[in-house]
Amino acid sequence: MTRRIGEVLTGPVSALGMDLEALDLAPAGAKRLLRVAVDKDGGVTMDDVADATREISRVLDESDVMGERAYTLEVTSRGVDRPLELPRHWRRNTDRLVRVTPTEGEPFTGRVTAAADEADGAATLDVGGETREVAYADVARAVVQVEFNRKDAAPASAEEDD
Repeated sequence: MTRRIGEVLTGPVSALGMDLEALDLAPAGAKRLLRVAVDKDGGVTMDDVADATREISRVLDESDVMGERAYTLEVTSRGVDRPLELPRHWRRNTDRLVRVTPTEGEPFTGRVTAAADEADGAATLDVGGETREVAYADVARAVVQVEFNRKDAAPASAEEDD
């Protein structure tokens, strides 16, 4: 059923300039909970989520994909806790710190400096000052690391008096 919902929603979400990133349909008492995650280049705003919610709700109301049983719709952004699985995920996280678990070898952390758009491509990371290219096919799991106080980030500049 989730695959069919995804097929119905992909076009309308794309028309809003967003990607349908994830769907989750779970029981919630007598109802069901449909969670839909969306994303786009530059990230989604609250207005984007509101627009997506209205459009997804309209499409679901006009189709029979959800059946007769009641459901609750929840539309969210992709979030930083989701793994990087597609080239666009890597590209959208350029300049972010990522923890990579390769299919072979030890896990490592590096900052994404570039990312190919092709599925058979690779991401380039700065790992401790060294450039390391990682083919997407060689990644078992990669997750963005949350940085509260980035050490190499430029501090907020105060105007200097001359």
